[in-house]
Amino acid sequence: MNDELSPEDELRLNVLFNTELKAVRIDESNMTLWALTPQGEASVPLKPNERADRYLKRVREMLSGHALGSPGGYPVHLTRWTRQSQAGLSTQHLAQLLLIAEEEAVVAVVHSPALTDELARYAWWCMPTIENARLMLMRDVVCQGSMGRTLAEFLIEHLAFLHEDDVGILDTVAVMLYSGVLNDAERLAIWKRGSSRNSYYVAFLELQPDNLPGPRAARADHVDVPHLAGNPYSTMLDKALSGQGKPFLPRPPLISAGPEIRKVLTKPLKPM
Repeated sequence: MNDELSPEDELRLNVLFNTELKAVRIDESNMTLWALTPQGEASVPLKPNERADRYLKRVREMLSGHALGSPGGYPVHLTRWTRQSQAGLSTQHLAQLLLIAEEEAVVAVVHSPALTDELARYAWWCMPTIENARLMLMRDVVCQGSMGRTLAEFLIEHLAFLHEDDVGILDTVAVMLYSGVLNDAERLAIWKRGSSRNSYYVAFLELQPDNLPGPRAARADHVDVPHLAGNPYSTMLDKALSGQGKPFLPRPPLISAGPEIRKVLTKPLKPM
């Protein structure tokens, strides 16, 4: 078994190491290494001198030795990390993990609370997946940065690919609403998808119950609701009969806000 890279690849990688690398990924199907630099993308076509999987392992060992100072390659303990244990990693360490062309290392960066907008951009270049987009949009620094809009547009485009994955739809819509980067037209378009699949509604009803898209006119008897401070029943009836209450409730309330209900609501509440 050959323990070294082909001379051509070793030379090309050493030349690449003399540039300012931001991220590295490997296209295994085409046996091509891609690197992101301040000047743009650079590619290194790999020329294996042994079985492809073994050769790629040696390429990643060389990348890890350069980025992490670990000549043994990708540290074994990284593969056993839980995805919630990245709190102690510095931004510098996260940046190094993006240089070893390991998907699990990219996922570790995405999960880290130390993620920055810049690192999110590099991680996205390495591994643009729905799960990574959702995770990164949960970070305020990403939502408010240049990547927020990019990730939201990706998720909007790929909502249709979730098909019957109700949990995936719910989670995706939730992070997009949380991010605050959707415009009114996008929110309305996503809301309308709920007419064919209810899971689209859930995040709206949970996160934005008083700001649902496509407001409707309030019921005629909404004006008769007495506004009583501290009365929970008055508050609930007011919301149910309002323009926002119509899309929130599957059917209009079977009660009216006429004189009889006014009498009930204006009675003093008995102490518990």
